[in-house]
Amino acid sequence: IKTLKEAGIFIDIPEPHDTLEQNATEKSSVIYNLIKSDCFSEDTGLETDALTGEPGVKSARYADDGAFDNNIDKLLCNLKGKENRNAQFKTIISLMFRGKEYKFEGVCKGIIIACRRGQNGFGYDAVFMPEGSDKTFAEMDMKEKNIYSHRRKAVEKLSEFLEKHL
Repeated sequence: IKTLKEAGIFIDIPEPHDTLEQNATEKSSVIYNLIKSDCFSEDTGLETDALTGEPGVKSARYADDGAFDNNIDKLLCNLKGKENRNAQFKTIISLMFRGKEYKFEGVCKGIIIACRRGQNGFGYDAVFMPEGSDKTFAEMDMKEKNIYSHRRKAVEKLSEFLEKHL
């Protein structure tokens, strides 16, 4: 496995689409066309029920400046007064393998709490509490967070696929 830098790719690959699936495909397709070799990419977002999926594909840039704290502030403001705090982190991995695309999804369901808790992690971790836990991601260490991780779930599916086909 090589990083984009190791593969000689120094461009900022756009994420112009309305879904995580389309953006993951965009990135893997661009990389595949540049290196003409098997590759994978991912897109991840936080989706909330009460905000019809927001912030979704705009998770990293939800606030005007995209700063983590401002993204959380905007999310909490938009959820103010909403009873439904259900949310999920979703990761989509797009694998370009032997000229064909395969997709793998990982989801972590939970809720958005009313105020920040914890110091670990990044992004929305301080306000996201996964189902089955009484801690936010920001209150967990990496080992504990990985139990629930949407990225881990998607990577496990990718790994299982590759083990069968290599």
